[in-house]
Amino acid sequence: MEILLYLGGILFMLVGLGVSIGLHEVGHLVPAKLFGVRVGQYMIGFGPRLWSKRFGETEYGFKALPLGGFISMSGMYPPSTKSGPAKGLFASLVQDARTANDETIAEGAEERVFYRLPVWKRIIVMLGGPLMNLLLAIVIFTIMASGIGVQQASTTVSAISECMLPAGTAQEECTADDPPSPAAEAGFEPGDVLVSLDGTPVDTFAQASEIIQASPGETLDVVVDRGGETVSLSLTPEEAERGEVDANGQPVLDENGEQVTRSVGYAGIFSQLEYAPQPIGTGTELAMQQAGAVTSLVINLPAKLWDVGVSLFTDQERDPNGPLSVVGVGRIAGEVAAADAPVLNRLVVLMNLLAALNIALFVFNLVPLLPLDGGHIVVALWDGLKRAWAKLTGRPAPKPVDATRLVPLTVVVAVLLIGMGALLLLADIFKPMNILGG
Repeated sequence: MEILLYLGGILFMLVGLGVSIGLHEVGHLVPAKLFGVRVGQYMIGFGPRLWSKRFGETEYGFKALPLGGFISMSGMYPPSTKSGPAKGLFASLVQDARTANDETIAEGAEERVFYRLPVWKRIIVMLGGPLMNLLLAIVIFTIMASGIGVQQASTTVSAISECMLPAGTAQEECTADDPPSPAAEAGFEPGDVLVSLDGTPVDTFAQASEIIQASPGETLDVVVDRGGETVSLSLTPEEAERGEVDANGQPVLDENGEQVTRSVGYAGIFSQLEYAPQPIGTGTELAMQQAGAVTSLVINLPAKLWDVGVSLFTDQERDPNGPLSVVGVGRIAGEVAAADAPVLNRLVVLMNLLAALNIALFVFNLVPLLPLDGGHIVVALWDGLKRAWAKLTGRPAPKPVDATRLVPLTVVVAVLLIGMGALLLLADIFKPMNILGG
């Protein structure tokens, strides 16, 4: 059964990845067709063709390697001018790119080409793919946050500590010599629902915890709902030392590097977690937060990849916030699906993985380098700036920007991307990331 669940988690991510890639390409396809560009192919995957069917002038299909997708638009670049044989490797690459581009321009459809579109239309076509991934991520995060809810501590008691264990001890079981915890002494029972503490009604466990922590050594009148009956208890929190943390959950250190502590009240009450639906805008906020985190990762990608390489060949652990390959994402999805946890909890984690994957596709495709979407946007902007400058200075309109000149740089970027993918693939096979513990 565990193996089936593991495979189910991998299948979930593969299907999710396929849908994400498919919608990304739809984001390019729809505006391109609306603007009149001839689209010859819409393909999910690379390599050998598995299946395809032509509808109208466009061939739709799937290829063997589900690592991306593409649409073939007519005339991405201006047609080449006649020239002699290319000399040198880079010149040959440029000429091959121009020849391939010329072949996409069908006879009789010379006006239905991408490079003739106004700059703003070209930008919309190229932005369409990444924006589809962003929208899909927002939808998934919204379902998680507002449909299912965010897991948080409730006012229902899940368990209580039976005793006060000595500070800093590794002891886990209570002994006859250990004093009872304040909660046990007060008579709390699992399933009790906190109604009020010290005369203050509480709606969340955070409110109850704040009152308890602020009252070490003070007797609090507590009202709980026990199976529909109102029960009054007297709770006297014990004084305990608690480490200070900042807004990001990081320890607050003193001048000697030791964590700052303060005295707080301790009762020994553990809350039951529940899913609480959040406002409808929470999904968008989560998507933007994730986009910021992925942007930071992309900016620091060279250093992150270096760390991955070091961990691959040494005993150093992988950074849990580092990059992953598709294999790594699939492996984590399998482990989550097979984990010993409630089904809803596992589903939420899998949905979070899929949403984060779409945010990664959104951010990474906006990197301003060819062959990524961001590179095509930069080319369109440069073309627009040249035309605006010519108009401003009263000069004739310049020729369209010939991005095939950038093919050597594009090849370098492609080689780096392949190398990055190979490194992450090896790391995910031989030095997998451990984010679930164990």
